[in-house]
Amino acid sequence: MADTVAETVELLYSIDQENLTVDQQIALAQAYAALAQAERLELIQQRLYNIHQVLSRWALHAADGPGR
Repeated sequence: MADTVAETVELLYSIDQENLTVDQQIALAQAYAALAQAERLELIQQRLYNIHQVLSRWALHAADGPGR
């Protein structure tokens, strides 16, 4: 997904906004908003994965029992 996001960012920032119609400007703003949302979701996914890893380690440790 990183390549897709990076490529999308590159494309969005390469658009010459001065020559866009109003409808195109609205569509571009919506694309920026969608990209920002995708980036936030990716960050949330990474954080959830880290939490999952910690909880999995705790569960393994608890399954081993105390003193093992």
